[in-house]
Amino acid sequence: MANLEEQIKTRRTFAIISHPDAGKTTITEQMLLLGGVVRSAGTVKGRQGNFAKSDWMEIEQKRGISVTSSVLQFDFDGKRINILDTPGHEDFSEDTYRTLMAVDSVIMVVDSAKGIEPQTKKLFEIVKERHIPIFTFFNKLDRDGRPAMDLVDELESTLGIGAYPMNWPIGSGQVLAGLFDLYHNNVEVYRPKTPEGRFLALNETGNDLAEANELQDNGVWTEARDEVELIRDAGNQFSEDKVLKGELTPVFFGSALAGFGLETFLQTYLKYAPAPSAKKTVDEIEVEPENPEFSAFVFKIQANMNPNHRDRIAFVRIVSGEFERGMDVTLNRTGKKIRLSNVTQFMADSRENVENAVPGDIIGVYDTGNFQIGDTIYAGKKKVEFEELPTFTPELFMHVRAKNVLKQKSFHKGVTQLVQEGTIQMYTAWDSGDYILGAVGQLQFEVFQFRMENEYNSEVVLEPMGPKIARWISEEQLDPRMASSRNLLVRDRAENPVFLFENMFAERWFADKYPDVKLEAKL
Repeated sequence: MANLEEQIKTRRTFAIISHPDAGKTTITEQMLLLGGVVRSAGTVKGRQGNFAKSDWMEIEQKRGISVTSSVLQFDFDGKRINILDTPGHEDFSEDTYRTLMAVDSVIMVVDSAKGIEPQTKKLFEIVKERHIPIFTFFNKLDRDGRPAMDLVDELESTLGIGAYPMNWPIGSGQVLAGLFDLYHNNVEVYRPKTPEGRFLALNETGNDLAEANELQDNGVWTEARDEVELIRDAGNQFSEDKVLKGELTPVFFGSALAGFGLETFLQTYLKYAPAPSAKKTVDEIEVEPENPEFSAFVFKIQANMNPNHRDRIAFVRIVSGEFERGMDVTLNRTGKKIRLSNVTQFMADSRENVENAVPGDIIGVYDTGNFQIGDTIYAGKKKVEFEELPTFTPELFMHVRAKNVLKQKSFHKGVTQLVQEGTIQMYTAWDSGDYILGAVGQLQFEVFQFRMENEYNSEVVLEPMGPKIARWISEEQLDPRMASSRNLLVRDRAENPVFLFENMFAERWFADKYPDVKLEAKL
């Protein structure tokens, strides 16, 4: 294997974020096509089983949505690319937030007919807070959409980031003619008559075609030229430094479904996207990727990726050093030694055993119950513990029980494993021990119910408890008699006591009655 530093320089690890239905999964598919990994791109709403490679879960294929983060790896232009395709649905934001801790840059996909939507804005704020470099792709250019100038203005004003158009649309929808590429100084023609006519050179001044072409007779050509001139005169200056600091986003236009503008986008993205960077520990120490001692963290756990084997995979981002199959590592939380012998890398629904991996790579470790989300693993004698991953406090709660009392074993196994994935949380009633599930959104319960039945052969009955406000209390201050019908007492997975308040009024009433008791929104 080439030396570690050279290997790290070739790695590009990024997440794709968007509002649902902006075309994020289709873009992933087209990238896999460019990388030669698939022969034809599947779409989310696939026909005859041609589903998107990243949507491997049955419920995703049936409903046409992404509800888990998939990890896909391929090579392109001398780079090893790790794509983390995140769930678009807002009920699964927590999974996306944790995934964002495992990437070095982000591609934001925006529907050019709809502009910046609420979920995109929410996710962007997390990205901006972490100063992650962000690249914007305005998708669905082959459909009638909003004017490009309006989209870029909205991007800057709504998200508070500078934008630099790398290319500019020549028309859209029915009159889409091509892309005026400011960066490469050429024009990419939409549906050229011959492969040789795909790119047209610009003249020395960059404001017209170098050779006469029928495109110049099209009214949208003149309009695009005028807009490009305005951007060059009055727009932001390109700054690689600002891009890397997350202060300027390179903007691209195209159509994922038509595969238009994607190859140029990917090539340009790879040129400016950063290689793996340092990650902070809880002690504020930065662990550099070139550090020879191996370290990594678990950002996701997924059960039953292979329904035939009922396996459980811990998704691990390598931070420093080199992974070698069969190596021994220490699990920071327990101090326990673990041998990493059964480890894979992903191509969505196919996997390969991996012998070596370096910082930036995502590996899948077969897990028998050792790992939790947020765990740090490391080799060597010096203890390493990376920063905590974000968790959300649930807002919706349901009682859950097995429909068939004779299937308690598969019921308990299913609940335990799905809860360990971190998208749904489990509590037990203080006195009865009954299971209570907590989630951020309704869809999480639907996915849970579907997977219990289809993956664990256990039908479940869910009884809504309505919205609740979860507040943690220390064992020292707890008196179980504080509980009432308006503030249920439960235990979390770690056996910590939690009150589930009916509403804010019930919480205030409790605070007035027990002024010395401290309640926490989360541990």
